[in-house]
Amino acid sequence: MSKNKPAIGFPTLIQDFFCQRLIAQQNASPQTIASYRDTFRLFFQYTKEKMNKEPASLRLPDINAQLVLDFLDYLENERGNTQRSRNLRLAAIRSFMHYASYRDIESLSTIRTVLAIPQKRFDRSAFEFLSPAEVEAIITSPDKSTLSGHRDYVMFMTLYNSGARISEIIRLQYDDVFLEDKAFIIIHGKGRKQRSVPLWKSTAKHLKEWCFRLSLKGSDTVFPNRHGRPLTRSGVEYRLRLAVKRASERFPTLRKRRISPHTMRQNVESRYMGSRLVKVK
Repeated sequence: MSKNKPAIGFPTLIQDFFCQRLIAQQNASPQTIASYRDTFRLFFQYTKEKMNKEPASLRLPDINAQLVLDFLDYLENERGNTQRSRNLRLAAIRSFMHYASYRDIESLSTIRTVLAIPQKRFDRSAFEFLSPAEVEAIITSPDKSTLSGHRDYVMFMTLYNSGARISEIIRLQYDDVFLEDKAFIIIHGKGRKQRSVPLWKSTAKHLKEWCFRLSLKGSDTVFPNRHGRPLTRSGVEYRLRLAVKRASERFPTLRKRRISPHTMRQNVESRYMGSRLVKVK
């Protein structure tokens, strides 16, 4: 690299990757951007603990294959992420490194080692069917007297009622909620497609109470975190794990099962196979 042309800083590469590559050039969907954002948020938390480095202090050569592999193992072994989630996080990192390979030629040797990390093969688990009583136990387990518990209760109910993906639920805004007469919500799905999903009377009732409690309006996030920002995928997964843990006191069989937001979606889809759905009151 010429002395007159310093190496591109890692923070600049990250910013350009999101703003120029994903948004301006690829016109990536909000779901993809959110997924990649969550990946790097987790990765930066990990590197801070492991290397005692703030994200602004990182350099591209620091992101070597061993660090990435250690991070992926941390996700799987300590955070309890599935192998599918591990592969999604790796895909986000590899996408960034592929972009960086055209911007920082001097780091190509390090970049190649990361790009060479393969996806982890895994056996696809069988459909995890939940009985109506188990679904109700999970949804009603949060403590509604607390703000976070009330949010989780209504969020899980809406998730189950709508069959929405986790990415769609965390992006739900008050403008997408219609609670008068025949209540429904507008779901913004993959490929920028929209669909309206009718709500059960019980779901509409609790959703209306929740929106009133937060005084939501306009583009406000319906299910925010404690800072008022949208929850992350990992945040919803964590809250669901807590709910399942509480529900397992009533249904011990839940303790050995991996219940994810996608499990709730699968059980909603089972209505087309003749299974009965529970409507939480």
